[in-house]
Amino acid sequence: MLSEVRNIMACVHDKILHGEKTKLNAFLEEKICDLETEKRELVGVFGRTGAGKSSLINAVVGEKDLLPSGSVSACTTVIIKVEANKQNQNYEAEIEFITKEELKQELWFLLTFILNDEDCKEEDVDDYNDAVEMLSALYGEEWEKNPSVEHLMNDKHFREIPEFIVSTKKTLTCESAKKLSAELVKYTRSRSKYGMAKSIKKWFWPLVKCVTIRVPNNDLLQNVTLVDLPGNGDRNKGRDKMWKGVVQSCSTVWIVTDINRAASEKEPWEILKSASSLMGNGGQCQHIHFICTKSDVIEDSDDLSVAGVRAAIFKRNIRAKEEVKREFGKLKGVQTHFSGDCFKVFTVSSNEFLKEKRLGPDETEIPKLQEFLQELNDFHSVTLKYVSGAYGILSLIQGAGCGDMAGVKANVCKDLEENLKCALDKVFEPMIKSYRAFNKCLMEGVEKSNSSRESDLKSFLYPKRIKGRALYGRLKSIVANNGVYKPKKGKQYNLNEKLASKLMESIDEEFRKTFPNESKCEPFNGAISSFSLGTGTLVEKYKKYKGVQLQLEFLRTEEEKIKAKLDKTIRERKKEIYSSLTTSIEENMQKCYEDAQQCKGKGSLNAMRVVIEQHVRAKVDMFKEAKTVMMLNLAELMEVIQKILMETLLRSMDLSLNTDDQSVPDVKEELETVTKKYKALKKNTHEGTSPVR
Repeated sequence: MLSEVRNIMACVHDKILHGEKTKLNAFLEEKICDLETEKRELVGVFGRTGAGKSSLINAVVGEKDLLPSGSVSACTTVIIKVEANKQNQNYEAEIEFITKEELKQELWFLLTFILNDEDCKEEDVDDYNDAVEMLSALYGEEWEKNPSVEHLMNDKHFREIPEFIVSTKKTLTCESAKKLSAELVKYTRSRSKYGMAKSIKKWFWPLVKCVTIRVPNNDLLQNVTLVDLPGNGDRNKGRDKMWKGVVQSCSTVWIVTDINRAASEKEPWEILKSASSLMGNGGQCQHIHFICTKSDVIEDSDDLSVAGVRAAIFKRNIRAKEEVKREFGKLKGVQTHFSGDCFKVFTVSSNEFLKEKRLGPDETEIPKLQEFLQELNDFHSVTLKYVSGAYGILSLIQGAGCGDMAGVKANVCKDLEENLKCALDKVFEPMIKSYRAFNKCLMEGVEKSNSSRESDLKSFLYPKRIKGRALYGRLKSIVANNGVYKPKKGKQYNLNEKLASKLMESIDEEFRKTFPNESKCEPFNGAISSFSLGTGTLVEKYKKYKGVQLQLEFLRTEEEKIKAKLDKTIRERKKEIYSSLTTSIEENMQKCYEDAQQCKGKGSLNAMRVVIEQHVRAKVDMFKEAKTVMMLNLAELMEVIQKILMETLLRSMDLSLNTDDQSVPDVKEELETVTKKYKALKKNTHEGTSPVR
C-alpha cells in the first residue's frame, strides 16, 4: 500500500513541477516533499564485557557473524549502531572518529594525571592499565620512548587512517557479515592473541567515536537501530557527548547480564542507576528490559538427562526473573523516572536459539525480543502517516480546482480564525499552569540547595570510606574532567550533579507528569493532542460546498501533522530543559575546576578542597541562576509551541482558502484511490487489525 501511494504522489509531484510557477504550487511541492519523514527508534544495549551483548544482537537480528564475540575482547569505549541498509545489498560500516583536538586533550590527561603519577599505579590500577592499553594499541612501544603530546600527535602515527587526519568518516563495504566483522575488529575491539585478531599489528579503536553497521534485507531494523553502548560514558568529551545524546534518545533500553549473577552483580544495576535520569526525565525511554543471558548454562545439576536439564533451566529462569524484579523494586531513585510497568525481564540463550540442542526457539525468549522490535518498527503508523498526508494534499489540490467557493471563502476563514484563537487559548492555559508549578518547585529546590550546600560539599570532598592517595586521585580526575570522575568499574562521581541534586529532586515528579515518556500519556496534560480547529463541525456547516469540504479535510490532516511535529519538538526540547539545571551548575563551576588543576605537590589534596569550597561559597546565587535558566528554557518552549501552531495553520489556511488558482492538476482519480486506502487504514487502526505493509 505504501509504495503504491508513494508512486501516486511522485506522479502528482511531477505534474506540479511541470505546471505554472505559483505560490500554491510551490506550497504543494513543499508539502509532498514533507511526506517522507523517517521514523527511527533507538534501542540502547548496556552490559559489561563478557555479558553476551554481541551474541544477543547477532541472534536477534539473525546475523550470527555480524559482531565479533568470544575470543576477541570488546572495547568499552566505542558506540556501535546496527541498522538496516536500505540502499543496496552490501554489509557496510561507517566509522566516525574523534577529532584531533579531542585526542590531544585525552593524551594530555592520560600523560599528566594517570601515567605521570606514581600514586595512580598503586591506587587506580584499572585507570592506569586502561591508559597503558590504549596507548600501546595505538602507538605500540613508541609512546614509552617519547611520551609527549606533541610527539604522539604527529600525523606519521595515523598514515593508515588518513580519514582521521582530515576529519572525515571511513566506510567499509563487504559482501558478507563475516567479512565485515573481520574488517571491523581493529576499530571496535581490544587486543587479543587469538582468532582473527592474532594477525593485527595496530589497533585504531582509541580513535573511534562511533561505528554504524548497516545490514541488508532485514525487516527488524527498518525503523529500529540497536546501539551497543559503553556503561558510563567516556572521559573523552566527544565520545561522552555522543553517548549522552544516544542514551537520551533511546525509547528502549536493554540491560544485559549473565543470568547466574543477574540480581547480585553490581555493574548492571549501577548502569541503570547512573543513567536513569538521562533515560527518564532527561530522555524518552519507555521500556527497560533486563536481559539475563546464557540461560541454557546450568551449574551443578544433579539430573543430567535432557528432561532434567530442561527442568533445571526453567526453574532457575523463573527464580532469576523474580530476583531481578525484587531488586528493581528497591531502586527508589530509578522509580522516580519509571514505573514498574515499563520494566520487563527476559531470560535468553543466544546459543540455544541458533543450535536448538536442549531448548526450542521460543523457550530461548529471543523470538519475544524480535516480536518487540517488530512492534517498535510500527509499519502501520508509518503507512498511515504517509497516506493521511497524501490524502490531505490531494484534497487540497482537488478543492482548489472546484469553482463553488467564491461566495463562502470569507465566512470559512472567519470561522477558522475564531476557532484557532480559542484553540490556542486552551493550549496556553495548561502550559501556564505547568510553568507556575515548576516555578514553585524550583523555589523550594533553591532553598534546599542553599541549606545543604555545605553538607553536600563535605560528603563529596571528605568521604568516610576513601582517604589519602585514592581520594587525591579521584579529586584530581574530577577537577581535570569538569567535575566528573568515571572509573572503569563501579559508580561514577559527579560534583555538578551532587550540587544540583536538590534542584533536580524538586522538579522530578512535576517533570514526569508534564513531559511523560509513556506513549499513552501526553505532554502538558494533553493540551496539544486536544487542540482542534473544529474542522468536523465546519464540514457539516458547509456541506453544500464540495471545494470547502476538501480544503477543510486538508486542514484537518495538517493539524495532525503539526501535532506530530510538536510532539517531536517537545521531546527534544524537554531534554535540554531538564539538563539545563546541571549544565548551569557546571558552567558556574568551570573556573573553580581550572583553578584547582593548578594545585600540585605536597598538600595539593587540601588545596583542591579549599579552592572548591571557597568557590561554591562565593557563588551565592548559583542555584537561583540555574532556576532562571530552566524557567527561560521552559518559557521558550511554550512560545515555540504557540508559534508553530499559529503560523503554520495561518499559512495553510491562507494558501488553501485565499488563493484563486486554477493551474493545479486534476487529481480526481488519485484522490479516490488514496481515499479508499486511507479509510481502510483508519478502520484497521480502530479495529486493531494487523499492520498494512
